[in-house]
Amino acid sequence: MKQLKSILLVATALLVTVSLNAKPKIRIIATGGTIAGVSTTSASSAYTAGQVGIQTLLDAVPQILNLADISGEQLVNIGSQDMNDEVWLKLSKRVNELLNKEGYDGVVITHGTDTMEETAYFLNLTVKSDKPVILAGSMRPSNAISADGPANLYNAVAAAVSPNCKGMGVLCCMNNQLLDAKTVIKTHTIDCDTFEGGPSGIIGYVYNGEAHLLQSPINRHTKNSVFDVSKLEELPKVGIVYGYANASPLPMKAFVDAKFDGIVLAGVGDGNFYKDVFEVAVEAQKEGIQIVRSSRCPTGPTCLNSEVDDEKYHFVAALDLNPQKARVLLMLALTKTRDWQEIQKFFMEY
Repeated sequence: MKQLKSILLVATALLVTVSLNAKPKIRIIATGGTIAGVSTTSASSAYTAGQVGIQTLLDAVPQILNLADISGEQLVNIGSQDMNDEVWLKLSKRVNELLNKEGYDGVVITHGTDTMEETAYFLNLTVKSDKPVILAGSMRPSNAISADGPANLYNAVAAAVSPNCKGMGVLCCMNNQLLDAKTVIKTHTIDCDTFEGGPSGIIGYVYNGEAHLLQSPINRHTKNSVFDVSKLEELPKVGIVYGYANASPLPMKAFVDAKFDGIVLAGVGDGNFYKDVFEVAVEAQKEGIQIVRSSRCPTGPTCLNSEVDDEKYHFVAALDLNPQKARVLLMLALTKTRDWQEIQKFFMEY
């Protein structure tokens, strides 16, 4: 009996040791983008996105194997200018499966930079886990001189294994920085230092393989979000109309005629309409098409009931969301309600 107890104690100790030494289990989902792009020469700015596969990306950064138990999968291989609702739904469902059913400790998603901020925000509203979800990309193709993709991927894995990133919502990891899905914005067309965190700044940074957090997001996200896409096969149709001097009402009329569910205005100043566009927007709202006012300005809120009487016309003010993220939230909001006041509450909370 004593011998049996001794064997059990040794076995238990071995299991504990193995458990303590086990690396975090991280899944990398590849979607394409510049990080998987190939240029004509290593010094050329002409390239095609989404050319190399997940294994090539992993082979370029063998150091990530020191950080985690790594595995990968290729969801799609596209330039992020071609990102769409179908891929968003597929990606969100897959991330939820990996984190909630398959036991992964975190997910890293390689993604093109053109629409990275929109995908990050969509996942921030639809992933039902507090485990780290990190998006990484690059501004230079995979075969370019000083390609930034490998370092961004390494740092993203470092963030995904860090307990500091748990409960922080979906983050983007670019140029050594960690950025919140709600506030991250691409600010430059070609510079590696293109992503910024808006007025609130970056969430943190990665240095020597360690994630350091400076602040926490205050908006509702991930586990605390009411939005659930697990049973959805499509999303409501929402378009964006750009505001400018002497703007034509035709784009907004086109969305109305196409029976879109919602329209976001990338308005001038504090989300203001050109007068001809305003008239179409008022009629569209009466017909049940939800109008959201945002701004083409890169920073600053679109205020509720400022120059435009939102309460009178049942418009929704985007507040701190830029037009492209206001579109994401409006699509998801319309899966829950058509009440403009309830939708406005979503914009206040998320």
